[in-house]
Amino acid sequence: MKDELTELVPSLRKFAYSLTGNMHDADDLLQNTLEKLLSKPLPEQVTLMAWAFRVCRNCWIDEYRAKKVRSNASEALTYETETVNSNSSMDDTVAQTITLRQVSSAMDELPCEQRETLSLVAVQGMSYADASEVLQVPTGTIMSRLARARVKISNLLNGQNEVLS
Repeated sequence: MKDELTELVPSLRKFAYSLTGNMHDADDLLQNTLEKLLSKPLPEQVTLMAWAFRVCRNCWIDEYRAKKVRSNASEALTYETETVNSNSSMDDTVAQTITLRQVSSAMDELPCEQRETLSLVAVQGMSYADASEVLQVPTGTIMSRLARARVKISNLLNGQNEVLS
């Protein structure tokens, strides 16, 4: 189990980041999640992946959502900017930074359920069935939330592009 869990850490960290909005809180959430995962046995008939993401989500709901922690967008921008390929031209880097800021702002505007769903399916690459298992909702609900999230993101990004033009 520890080897499988080690393989899940990068994905859990990305998911934690998508929930909290900054790396410091994401790392705290990841640590709390791993503590809980290692302190309890894996429930029967549940995949480790689904259980790990569910525990992460529940930790966030319990500890972070109540406190309304989703600040320091500049930290998120710094983390993402560090991952930009160093061979990119300055124009590409600026364009990527602007796009990242727009997407981050648009994601922040989504309701929690849509943001979680979009993060699991679009960012983590989970299937609808896996996301359904993690969030404990029907697959149709995943599809509906994802469709509404994509429409809202598209509308927000189009609106931001018009303002910047």
